[in-house]
Amino acid sequence: MEQIRVKEILEATGGRLLCGDERTPLAHISTDSQTVKGGELFVPLVGERVDAHRFIGQALAAGAAATLTAEHDTMEDAHPWIRVEDTKKALQAVGSYCRKRLSLPLVGITGSVGKTTTREMVAEALSAGFRVFRTPGNKNSQVGLPITLTEISGKDEIGVLELGMSMPGELTVIARIAQVDLAIITNVGVTHIEQLGSQENIFREKLSIQDGLKAGGILLLNGDDPMLSKTQAREGYRTLYYGTGENCDYRAEEIRLEGGCPVFTGVCGKKRVSVRLKVMGRHHINNAMAALAAADLYGVPLEKAAERLGGYTGFQGRQQTFACGGVTIIDDTYNASPVSMLAALEVLESMETGGRRLAVLADMKELGEEAGRFHREIGDWLRRHPVDMVFTLGELSSVIEGGKVCQHFEAGDLDGLHDKLAETLQPGDCVLLKGSNSMRLGEVAKRLVKGNRK
Repeated sequence: MEQIRVKEILEATGGRLLCGDERTPLAHISTDSQTVKGGELFVPLVGERVDAHRFIGQALAAGAAATLTAEHDTMEDAHPWIRVEDTKKALQAVGSYCRKRLSLPLVGITGSVGKTTTREMVAEALSAGFRVFRTPGNKNSQVGLPITLTEISGKDEIGVLELGMSMPGELTVIARIAQVDLAIITNVGVTHIEQLGSQENIFREKLSIQDGLKAGGILLLNGDDPMLSKTQAREGYRTLYYGTGENCDYRAEEIRLEGGCPVFTGVCGKKRVSVRLKVMGRHHINNAMAALAAADLYGVPLEKAAERLGGYTGFQGRQQTFACGGVTIIDDTYNASPVSMLAALEVLESMETGGRRLAVLADMKELGEEAGRFHREIGDWLRRHPVDMVFTLGELSSVIEGGKVCQHFEAGDLDGLHDKLAETLQPGDCVLLKGSNSMRLGEVAKRLVKGNRK
């Protein structure tokens, strides 16, 4: 945080200073007492299981400069204690306060799948013309987004924010804090359908990004998505589409795959630019077109933007490819949905390999009552597009059948799965690992990479 003191926090939250000096400067915001490094405003959040108010003393002892509290009415301490009614709402108020102090344009990205990859590609394309701030890690929630906004510096020239959502009304809260100038929706899938009830509800929730879109802003939609292709922004906003169809203002043509990586021509009005990506899979074409669209809208030369996209090699746990000991390992373990699972399998199918293709698939979470059907459909796809071997992890994925060999492992049996893969893999093989993050399949991927590098 730049030039933020306790005084500004009091102004933003309407809080009351119980003790300490309102001139105390603050460097960052922390919600975890174990990660305090010094100079932070500690925000004790009240969760379902843990009330972080009990860690205030630990945070201050570790170097936090001040703290919020919703539980204390009096306090004697050298550190500033700020009394607020609700610490999470106070944190969001601080995020809104910092946003109002910013003059740089912000791009907001939401969608069922591909938010993080699109965020990274948009940031890469824009970096050809600007100093770009981007959401660090997965700080895209009602808690993470306000903290993200406080980290934008005066040296940054444009920001790319990821806006997450898992519950009804959540995106409205986040969007109103972020106040973006350009809103991108990547797609409407079934991720979080367990909480939201139906794909139609997810569609409506995604469109609520407009609740915080600045007046005269642009809604940039994936024109290849069946639900978004016919969608128009609300009155007062401009609608543009990206993708591969003729309906798209920004579209990809002359598409081909080379070694599983897309090569195509990006068409932006009368402008045409050659694009060659280093990430595998046709689905990255749309991610790249969203990035080119953002670059064009903010005046970045498309040739320079395309050059930056050509250097993008992926994000940790998202289709990262490792060549180790003659084995190709595709680590796509950060998360999984039906759409992203099929996209990953298509990448595996497209891989040129002198050996076998192996798919290691773990449960896809948060799919509600239809979870069984979504997993069976993955098996249906595998029977039409056979791979050599399929290994599944978890109860839901046990219904997935495919490959010449198919073996199931119980949830949590990471050692058993790893040992079987290590025993099975041979030089020339290509193995894909894909599943929801909570299944911890990434641990198996890391062990395989490490073991095959020896």
